[in-house]
Amino acid sequence: MSWELVAGLETHVELSTKTKIFCQCTTEFGGEPNTHCCPVCIGLPGTLPKLNRAVVEYAVKAGLATNCEIRKISKMDRKNYVYPDLPKAYQVSQYDRPLCEKGFITLASGKNINITRIHIEEDAGKLIHERGDIYIDYNRGGVPLIEVVSEPDIRSVEEAVEYIEKLRLIMKYVGVSDVKMQEGSLRCDVNISVRKKGEKEYGTRTEIKNMNSLNFIAKAMEYEFNRQIDILESGGEIYQETRRYNPELNITESMRGKEDADDYRYFREPDLVTICLTDDEIKKYNDEIPELPAEKYERFVKDFELNEQDAELLVKYKKIAEYFEEASENIKNKKITANYILGPIFRKLATDAEKEEFNIPVPAKHLNELVVLAENKKINSNIARNVLEQMLDTGKAAGDFISESDMEGIDEEGLRKICKEAVEANKAAVEQYLNGKEKALGAVMGYIMKETKGRADAAAAAEMIKQLVQ
Repeated sequence: MSWELVAGLETHVELSTKTKIFCQCTTEFGGEPNTHCCPVCIGLPGTLPKLNRAVVEYAVKAGLATNCEIRKISKMDRKNYVYPDLPKAYQVSQYDRPLCEKGFITLASGKNINITRIHIEEDAGKLIHERGDIYIDYNRGGVPLIEVVSEPDIRSVEEAVEYIEKLRLIMKYVGVSDVKMQEGSLRCDVNISVRKKGEKEYGTRTEIKNMNSLNFIAKAMEYEFNRQIDILESGGEIYQETRRYNPELNITESMRGKEDADDYRYFREPDLVTICLTDDEIKKYNDEIPELPAEKYERFVKDFELNEQDAELLVKYKKIAEYFEEASENIKNKKITANYILGPIFRKLATDAEKEEFNIPVPAKHLNELVVLAENKKINSNIARNVLEQMLDTGKAAGDFISESDMEGIDEEGLRKICKEAVEANKAAVEQYLNGKEKALGAVMGYIMKETKGRADAAAAAEMIKQLVQ
């Protein structure tokens, strides 16, 4: 029997405002527990919230960047539930009039994952479990969130991961969030059900709560998909519930029965005014949105003539994409710049986190100067790469490592003479090459580069050697 996965995601994105959604407390990550909070964000009696205007601006920009319709009149609501991380016993959110509706994100396959809504709300505090005790840190309470709710359009783990990656990148490019999953700036609730292929009706769904790792999301979805299939094929029944992922056992575990909207007893937040947006405000926010990842990728491929893989790698990291464009200014062959970034520079940045931060000592201007020398054949590719390595180690400019002799190069007659010497000095390697071992040519090339101190043009030298030994 063939089963189909049906999934939709509720993605919580912390906004990068300087202060919280309803008070002046800092949103800075970390800090001693319960030091970034005040009577307003912990809901003490007699306090009144005041909506942070920047939260509305950021949410509208997020909606516009994901092709949403923007509601000009919206409001805030109280979502009532009792949990220790929510001192007011309700969360201020949006229910029937969210700011943004009916958007979509397009996957590489061309498929759209539709977005039902994007609404603003306040984050809850954080529960810390230690040695059987539970501690509560309210620093995160009141940090502004947008919740991006997708339709149940996802049909595979791979589609879910790609959707999250694309959403994450869009939020980073727009500048509304740092989307650092390891710090909880982006967290996902995954709603999963299964049905037989060809069926139209959805099965009973479960929700896997609060995951902030793409790896864990993928593993949790795979496990839950198989768990539901096993139950149904054994004649059992799926119950609507909220589950958590246990990474140590690689399983999902039941937390509680899943609530419906009626369980939250939504009603309008009486302490906050209606949110009203004008056409001019929406246009202003739209005009401020920078070039988005998909648009930048298309331009890198079509205008800069990069291959799709290189363009995707550069666009994946916002700071690197910006650095590449600056370093490629007035360069005809922008592939040279891309090769230096994706080669020597990427080797210095081992992890995704390091690539995201992109803290390197070589300004884009200095790389541009090096690329100009290489493109104009003032130095060959070997010298350029060696110089770039030294620039990355020291932070100095290319001129500090390039001598006049480096830029002199070697004429054709001189190169031919050295190539003949190299062939004569490496007869065994030449014999191996002639017998079909392509890599044996490396020994001959090594001799040439040593004798010329890296000034020889590698491509020209390799071609000359092949002519000499034929």
